Amino acid sequence: MAVKKLRPITPGQRGRIAPTFEELTKGKPEKSLIVRLKRSGGRNNTGKMTMRYIGGGHRRMYRIVDFKRNKYHVPAEILGIEYDPNRSARIALVQYEDGEKRYIIAPNGIKVGQKIISGSGIAPEVGNALPLAEIPVGTIVHNIELQPGSGGSLARSAGAYAQLLGREGRYAVLKMPSGETRMVLTTCMATVGTVSNADHMNVMLGKAGRKRWLGRRPRTRGVAMNPVDHPMGGGEGRASGGHPRSRKGLYAKGKKTRTPKKYSNSLIISRRKK
Repeated sequence: MAVKKLRPITPGQRGRIAPTFEELTKGKPEKSLIVRLKRSGGRNNTGKMTMRYIGGGHRRMYRIVDFKRNKYHVPAEILGIEYDPNRSARIALVQYEDGEKRYIIAPNGIKVGQKIISGSGIAPEVGNALPLAEIPVGTIVHNIELQPGSGGSLARSAGAYAQLLGREGRYAVLKMPSGETRMVLTTCMATVGTVSNADHMNVMLGKAGRKRWLGRRPRTRGVAMNPVDHPMGGGEGRASGGHPRSRKGLYAKGKKTRTPKKYSNSLIISRRKK
């Protein structure tokens, strides 16, 4: 994927950097793999606003993506690469030899007509899913499981990947996109390759209205509020607001928020760099 800088013929286009969508090969989504996505507008079941700055936006349909890749040893053909409004990565529509269709996270460089397969004892090629025990050391992977059979939950966003550094007993050592080095069971599945749409990080919306189309309302700064509304509010004139903190008074910008007794702490070899 690439991005394009538009001619500044309007104020909204002056700062906009837009995706080209040149890698997309299919228009409308597969009807059997979409469900209605209901919006909450930030309200709970009683109608009270519990999350601010959420609302509006274009209507979306949710694409059911196969993160488990559990149709083992059945070859599938890539029918098309599609846009998914619910995630930053592109998705690929695949059809298995028995006729079943599924969506998967599209790896970078995958082509229409290409064959992919999942399971043990297969070649570690781009798009194939296999256990970490059978992937060569140094390979780039994505859509990694944390628990065997639970489905991929790591490295799923646009351009994300992890590198397999080695194996220690029944654990594989992975370097995560954040820089963290951690251990994952070698029986967990992972897909070979990098997630598509790596240029997503370079996109600039250009105007506030485009943010509204994504369902995000204008956000009010804490220092612009009154003391009753935010810990950083109040003061005479343009007061800075003191130490940055959340509306509930928790410190922001540097305070560690990870649970000290989290079960997976023992599996982390080195934390990400600040």
